[in-house]
Amino acid sequence: QVQLVESGGGLVQPGGSLRLSCAVSGSSFSMYPMGWYRQAPGKQRELVAFITSRYVTTYAGSVKGRFTISRDNTEKTVYLQMDSLKPEDTAVYYCNQGAYSGSYYPQDDWGQGTQVTVSS
Repeated sequence: QVQLVESGGGLVQPGGSLRLSCAVSGSSFSMYPMGWYRQAPGKQRELVAFITSRYVTTYAGSVKGRFTISRDNTEKTVYLQMDSLKPEDTAVYYCNQGAYSGSYYPQDDWGQGTQVTVSS
């Protein structure tokens, strides 16, 4: 079973930055694509960004140019650098280890998430 532990969330003003981390254990981390999702109150969970095992990255249109996903296979950690944050980025953020075949397919294991609140 894969264990995922997200951290780095918090309260930030609009225009600010945060860096989320997700530490992964229990898997051959480097072999898998990793994704960041978010879920705002009353909304469905959505894919924000993912990075393949070959470091190819893809972003949702709403965050493209503002967020950057990266991975450190030695540390078994995936990161999400979030810049120019907006109030609509407020959500609980989750990481996921998935599968990739032209698109990203999430697997069933999820962490507890980390809350990001963007507000003045």
